[in-house]
Amino acid sequence: MNLSGVIDMHVHTGPDIRQRRLDDIDLANAAVQLGVRAVVIKSHVMPTSARATIAEKVCPQVKVFGGIALNPQVGGINPAAVDAAIKTGAKIVWLPTSFSVQQRRAEGKDDGVETVRDNKVIPELVIILKMIAEHNLILGTGHLAPKEIFTVVTEAQNCGVKKIVVTHPEIGTVNMSIADQKALASSGIFFERVYAQPIGGGKYKSNLVTNLEAIEKVGYESTIIATDSGQVENPVWSESIVQYLEFLINNGISQAELDLMTKTTPAKLLDLK
Repeated sequence: MNLSGVIDMHVHTGPDIRQRRLDDIDLANAAVQLGVRAVVIKSHVMPTSARATIAEKVCPQVKVFGGIALNPQVGGINPAAVDAAIKTGAKIVWLPTSFSVQQRRAEGKDDGVETVRDNKVIPELVIILKMIAEHNLILGTGHLAPKEIFTVVTEAQNCGVKKIVVTHPEIGTVNMSIADQKALASSGIFFERVYAQPIGGGKYKSNLVTNLEAIEKVGYESTIIATDSGQVENPVWSESIVQYLEFLINNGISQAELDLMTKTTPAKLLDLK
């Protein structure tokens, strides 16, 4: 399959606190071999923008981007950490992921990073949303609950944020309904639909059928295809991205539709010409 020009906006690489299939440079090399245009490396526990700069220097044939996830390891909703990430080239700010209130409650814990209080975005996050708007970054919603996402999206747009991506709405800890997705899509929000999701016990299940149904019901215009690859339990990135795109083509998605979801829309979000 020809992957020339494809962009993957969500790949987990090492070094990390859990084992990953590839490190940053391994991923960049694999992307070059496949003809992929750009990748975004992600970590739940550390900023990745500086690492991305090094990986791209080693493999200049591919664009490598990073960002910051607002989990406790960077101080949670911490404007100072976001400022440092911006100054080192971050393109995406993800709201709490593995430490969102939604996810930690699902795990029986009460130490999630708060983003919304009394149906309002907390003051520290408002500061960060204004920073995202000022630098025209992408806001990723992380693992927030749908109700929290609606509150954050409203405030983000009020602050001038132009690029908002709902992070894997299909996974269990987000579980956003098609009706909610349609409501958000009407206001210019994008949905990142990923290859697989954890189901407990170190096991994952494929999201491909679920994603195809969501694309058909919500629309390819608001969809971004990403792998969320890197886990040792899942196929290596080069296999998962090929399998994902082949599945979509083999199930009725046209090449033009696929190009919008994997090339055109991600390129616009990442400010690539």
